[in-house]
Amino acid sequence: MQKSGARASAVMASGTLVSRVLGFVKTFLITVAIGSATTMADVFQLANTLPNLIYVLIAGGVFNAVLVPQIIKASKAEDEGADYISRLITLAVIALLVITTAVVVCVGPIMRLMGPGWTDAQLAMGTTFALITFPQIFFYGLYTVVGQVLNAKGAFGAYMWAPVLNNLIAIASLLVFIRQFHPFRLEHHTVENWTPGQTFWLVVMATVGVAAQALILFWPLARLGLKIRPRFGWRGIGLAAAGKLGGWTLATGLVANLAFMALYRTAAIPTGARPDVAPGPGAPVPIAGTAVLDQATMLYALPHGVIGLSIATVLFNSMAAAADRGDRDSLVRSLSSSLRVTGVATVFCMIALIVYAGPLGMLFSGDAPAAGAVIGQVITLIAIGAPFMSTAFMLGRAFYAQEDARTPFMVQLAVSVFTVVCAVLIGHVFPPEHMVYAIAICYAVQNILATVIYHVALTRRIGDYGLSRIVGSHARILAAALVAGVAGAGMLWWLGGYRTDGLPWHDQAWAIITLAVGGTVMAVAYAVALKVFRVQEFTALLAR
Repeated sequence: MQKSGARASAVMASGTLVSRVLGFVKTFLITVAIGSATTMADVFQLANTLPNLIYVLIAGGVFNAVLVPQIIKASKAEDEGADYISRLITLAVIALLVITTAVVVCVGPIMRLMGPGWTDAQLAMGTTFALITFPQIFFYGLYTVVGQVLNAKGAFGAYMWAPVLNNLIAIASLLVFIRQFHPFRLEHHTVENWTPGQTFWLVVMATVGVAAQALILFWPLARLGLKIRPRFGWRGIGLAAAGKLGGWTLATGLVANLAFMALYRTAAIPTGARPDVAPGPGAPVPIAGTAVLDQATMLYALPHGVIGLSIATVLFNSMAAAADRGDRDSLVRSLSSSLRVTGVATVFCMIALIVYAGPLGMLFSGDAPAAGAVIGQVITLIAIGAPFMSTAFMLGRAFYAQEDARTPFMVQLAVSVFTVVCAVLIGHVFPPEHMVYAIAICYAVQNILATVIYHVALTRRIGDYGLSRIVGSHARILAAALVAGVAGAGMLWWLGGYRTDGLPWHDQAWAIITLAVGGTVMAVAYAVALKVFRVQEFTALLAR
């Protein structure tokens, strides 16, 4: 059983890792094609991000919190859940079609709401893009439902590897875009000179990739031999009861995503205030918008997505089993161990992001050093919250393991109120050129706030969960990471990273070389420092 679980985890983790790497390549090519701190980058980023945000807001929580447990339960029936799964997929397809149609009909008001201060031309372009991307809502939902059916049947690999196909399609289409319409550094793409051909290869193909990600899952589903077919009639199959059980979870997701959308709306304000001029000598300093924020977010969320979530999955199972037995000591051991082991990765990544923020910014700058500097500054600010993202998530899992979904909702409610207040203040107090910097700080602070609130609530629930040992381990980990940071900063200085004419600022190729060399130096220094500071959790992380 343990080997089977380890194998499944390895398949899932490898799929996630490959998808993340290809996602980086895709993002890199987008910046090569249309730049980063540019109007077209922001317009595309908003139109392409909204479908996922809207899906998660409206339907994502329902599918994950309500339907998935029912799939697992139905799979134990004599027909292996074929009848239930057929009805479920039929219901999901109908519901998703209705939701997607309603959203597409409302595309104009949605874009005006999410693009405050945009010019008429920007709104028109954004609305055109959104009409093409909003059907992604249907395919995101289909991907979730079919993927969770496969997971319930033990076919874990397909669900995690399907996004690889999406990224490959996007990468191929972006290469065609760059070949046909030239990269951003050679051809300044604007709202005024944009063509239908560019829309096809950038926007249409983005939706094709999401559709392929969902439709490819029907192949492994067919191999299960369940004879899935359209089935109607959903009375008495347990969805109402499941909805009541998942109510707190659904409410938590709803509150979190509404708050995030409020902050994301504020991040779109600078687009309307940015002069759309070609980069170069004499050009004004670029203003960060949604594209820059998304690139920084992608980087700071990476350690949590690859390391934190993987460990949290194992953590939750062991904590849930301990809570079911009433074994507080085992629950505390599992939580303490996971918080310490995760810190080995997340604290190092925080320091690495801060030290190499400049080259990372240059990597996603579209070969515009001024834009690279702006992106690097946003990365530096947002990176501070990286370790706390995983910490808050794991503390929340401790409550879910004890079948307490109310406390995580209350924590998320408090954090969401803070986020919305920040969104309003930033939108009214800060000038456009400083808004995304303030939002990056808000991202970091909200993770720290969630960690503090969870700590207080959990201490009241179960008492001390080994805090002194956790803090002690993190202190040694931080010391080791700072040593690695000094080594990395020395290498960056040697390569000229602190001079505007240094090698990392020449172009994106030199930024990649800098990151490869500097990253290797930092990793080696970190491994040695961990041994010196006797951080035992390093071995545990490698084992996992």
